[in-house]
Parts: sequence; structure tokens; C-alpha cells
Amino acid sequence: MTTTPQLSEKPAVSAPVSQRRRGNPVTWAKSGGGSTLLFALPMILVFTIFSWRPIISSVVMSFQKTNLIDTPTWVGFDNFTAVLNDPLLGTAVLNTLYFALLALILGFPIPLIMAVLMSEVRRGKGLYSALAYLPVVIPPVVAVLLWKIFYDASPNGVFNVVLGYLGIPPQPWLQSPDQAMPALVIEATWAAAGGSIIIYLAALLIVPPELYDAAEVDGAGILKKIWHVTLPQMRGVLFVMLILQIIATAQVFLEPFLFTGGGPTNSTVTVLLLIYRYAFQNSLGGNYGMATALSVMLALVLAGLSWFYFRITNRWSTS
Repeated sequence: MTTTPQLSEKPAVSAPVSQRRRGNPVTWAKSGGGSTLLFALPMILVFTIFSWRPIISSVVMSFQKTNLIDTPTWVGFDNFTAVLNDPLLGTAVLNTLYFALLALILGFPIPLIMAVLMSEVRRGKGLYSALAYLPVVIPPVVAVLLWKIFYDASPNGVFNVVLGYLGIPPQPWLQSPDQAMPALVIEATWAAAGGSIIIYLAALLIVPPELYDAAEVDGAGILKKIWHVTLPQMRGVLFVMLILQIIATAQVFLEPFLFTGGGPTNSTVTVLLLIYRYAFQNSLGGNYGMATALSVMLALVLAGLSWFYFRITNRWSTS
């Protein structure tokens, strides 16, 4: 008589220890979570006091009418309505978008190209890196004042003298509504390119050299190696640098403020410069309610743009 072998029952698979411990504060504290929190507590307090507290105060202030002198008055969404009805808001938004577009056209590819060229240099790479980063070391105010001398509209201006050797008549530069914004973008690109170049040079070090060797065996030239090897290997860095540059250009303030003050004829008024005018160039003490209202609106737009950008690029950077 044969007996039918019984199938052995599989033991129940227990949840991982990390999952069983999840959600249990006592177990988490005994496993070292308490000491971790204790070490992180000073940084959390500093971040809360100097970061989140001002943010919350700004959001509250955006619903108030205040000049930081008189007692604030709660006005609800009146500040947002006043900002949206300001005829200068549309001009500031368009100027900011124009600056961001020009800055992306010039300021995004130029540092990458310079970094790739510098990575091919055999000697003096450290010297070239130092020279490329030098504009970042110069104080921004000093750099702007220096470039204002370069942009002198008289025939004796530095740039106009150079153009004179080429047979080009003197240009008005900052005094022209059409040339003022491109002039600001050129200076801003010069001032900020050094940081991007250093980051790209560091990112180029992670590209495996054997990929270049394989591309060279296949007969690829320098341009094809950059397009098929360098850029795909650096796409994660490129995505991050692109969104950081978009955020930075959307918050441009220093160049329009110091170069032109928003002129000529409001051709260089940006969103942040408009916020500054609300806060410091209106009535006594300024209208900080409208200034913070526009700041909150700008922060929401940039947050939404960043979320959308990372949403659509997450698959590209990980594939």
C-alpha cells in the first residue's frame, strides 16, 4: 500500500524587522532614534527659527496691510488683488521671462562648453579653473560697478572703443530699452558661469574613460563623443543645473537694481525689483503686505514649476 506524500506547508513569511519596527516609537527610540533626534535637534531649531518662522510670518503678512510701523490690519486677499491689478506686474513678469530666456540661451550652454574644453587641456587645468572661477570671487556690487564703466555709452567707453576698432558706431547699452536687458544678461552670465564650470568639471570626472575609448574605436570625433557619451552620462547633473538656473534667473534683482534701477522706461523691471518697490519705494515705510503677497505668489509659481520639472525629468535621469 502506497501512501501519498503530503505536501509540506510553507512557513509563513514574516515581515522584515524594519517593517515590524516601523511605527513603534519605543522601539525606534531604543534602536538609536532618540540619540539621532538629539543630535539633529539644534539644527532643527536653527532651521525653524531662521527659515520656517520667516516664511510663516511672510505668509501671514501677505494678508495684512502693514508698513512695520503702524499696527497691522487684516485685509484678506486685498493685497493679492492689488498686486494682480497693478499694470506694472505684467511688464515685470515679461521682463523676468525675457531675462530668464536670454540667460538660458547664453548662461546654460557656455559653461558646459567651457568645462568640456578645459577637461581636454593637458596642462594648466588648475590655472584655467581658477581664472574661470575668478568672477564668482569678485563681490557682485564691485563687478556691477566695473561693468557699468564698460557699458559707458560715450565713444570713450570700453566696449564702444572696441567696437570702434571694428568700424561699429558707439552703442547706448544701458540707456537703450532694447539693449539694456541683453547687457544685463551678459554681465550676469560672466559673473555666474564660474560656479557652473567647476560643477561640470567635477561631473566630467565620473564619466568612464573606457566609453571614450570605445567611441574613438568606432571612429567618433570630438562632437560625437560629447553628444553620445558626455551628455548622456551627465544628464542628471544637467537637469539639476537647469532647474537651479531657472529659479535663479526668475529671482534676478541685483543687476536691474544696480545697473538701471528698472529703466529705461521700465524695460528692466523684474518681479523682485517690483517687490522691492512695494516694500521700500511707496508710502511711508512701504507696503510690506503687497510685497509679501507678490513674494508668496512667486514662491508658489517656482514651487509648482520645480515639481513639474522634476516630475517630467525623473524618468529621463534614471533610465
